[in-house]
Amino acid sequence: MQQFVILFDGVCNLCNGFVQFVIKRDPQAQFKFADLQSDAAKALLSAHNIQIKDLKTVIFIANNKVYTQSDAALQIAKYLGGAWPLARVLLVVPKFIRNGIYSFIAKNRYRWFGKTEQCMVPNSNLKSRFL
Repeated sequence: MQQFVILFDGVCNLCNGFVQFVIKRDPQAQFKFADLQSDAAKALLSAHNIQIKDLKTVIFIANNKVYTQSDAALQIAKYLGGAWPLARVLLVVPKFIRNGIYSFIAKNRYRWFGKTEQCMVPNSNLKSRFL
């Protein structure tokens, strides 16, 4: 079984909601998670020679390939249960449009969804899924 890593902004309520969304649709526990503020995420970013100036993107690492912004979201959907893999049809939308929408939401996510003072702490059932 393949394992995938999702790096996310740990203080963003939208991002934490997204992680919960993925967990509920990942019964085989293929996905591992790390908040971008963590040492584990910093090590992964360094290992993949990725530098980020801010935390405005989810990062998806699969088979040593790194996806960001809308590409990350659509690649993640590919591995979720239910009808979510069909969302990949949105790859036909030009990347500059998809990423423009993604960036607009990312820029406003704290205002619209709020943020927490600290990163999400997984319960004992989910702890093994977090790096």
